[in-house]
Amino acid sequence: MSAAADPASGRFARFRTRWKWLAAGAAGALLLFGLHALAAPERPRVAEAPVKVEIRARPTEGFEARDPTRRRFGQLEFRGGIELTSPYKEFGGISAIRVRPDGAQFLGLTDQSRWLRGRIVYDGVRPTGIADAEMAPILGPDGKPLATRRWYDTESLAEDGGTAYVGIERVHQIVRLDYGKNGLLARAQPIPVPPELKQWPSNGSIETLVFVPRGREPLAGTLIAIAERAFDDAGNIQGFLIGGRSPGGFAIKRSDEFEISDGALLPSGDLVILERRYSLLRGVAMRIRRIPLAGIRPGALVDGTVVVYADLGYQIDNMEGMSAHRTASGETVLTLVSDDNFSAVQRTILLQFTLVEE
Repeated sequence: MSAAADPASGRFARFRTRWKWLAAGAAGALLLFGLHALAAPERPRVAEAPVKVEIRARPTEGFEARDPTRRRFGQLEFRGGIELTSPYKEFGGISAIRVRPDGAQFLGLTDQSRWLRGRIVYDGVRPTGIADAEMAPILGPDGKPLATRRWYDTESLAEDGGTAYVGIERVHQIVRLDYGKNGLLARAQPIPVPPELKQWPSNGSIETLVFVPRGREPLAGTLIAIAERAFDDAGNIQGFLIGGRSPGGFAIKRSDEFEISDGALLPSGDLVILERRYSLLRGVAMRIRRIPLAGIRPGALVDGTVVVYADLGYQIDNMEGMSAHRTASGETVLTLVSDDNFSAVQRTILLQFTLVEE
């Protein structure tokens, strides 16, 4: 059957054409260099109460556009995906997500210093929608939105029980919030960060935060912070261990022009990192690597096995957020979300996969 007669092939062709146009034009430049934030609209000057948000969901037709029936991809099995839209003007730019152990409730944030929380709705194991969604500005120590002090490039999120940690790019800052007590009205309190972290690139700074819980020795109680585009002398990606028994810097092996956009701890204890690549020559791609937590220590250079690789032949966009949880039946589920950069030519996609342990 020809591409013109095959609906799946036609969708794939349109999807690829849209991204080629994006990479070649001005919108592609914005995506590659992050300049959209420089023209950010004026921020609100007073705090807003959490607002209920309508989020519309359209199921994706498989993960691979060329074969929507395919379910296995590397070490992952596709559970389902949804494309999300909303009439609420502040919806979009999702840069981090943390899904609760029940697999439904989640907390996320946008790169415009706003919270997003809600509940994933399922048909069996397949995500079909988002319910009970709310958004609110992340508040600073004074109760005003973080954005009023231009701390609006919030890119990463970690949780330690009821405590949330948020990484803020450009200002190279991490804040702690008592989310368990105050919810979306929690106030951010800056925490000390290593001086070297302050030298990270303005638009390539703290992109990933992962908290290591009790029982995961020797890093229990450590906050792992990983840069997006801060490289050591050998060109590897820099990270820091903050707090815990052995604070200090480490590096993650970089390859194939990928940059790290998020990370999560698996129930087994390993670290998984979400990576993305934007290249005019090589195109757009996503990758997930699995790194043994035991190898991460001050001064270490760590690497990991590739769990999955996907290019524009798959249902990906600017993949920015990742979370891991274990189901009641013992399956490990990865939830991925994309940042649409508030662009008309990008999408907000939520994808879920089962990690196949072999």
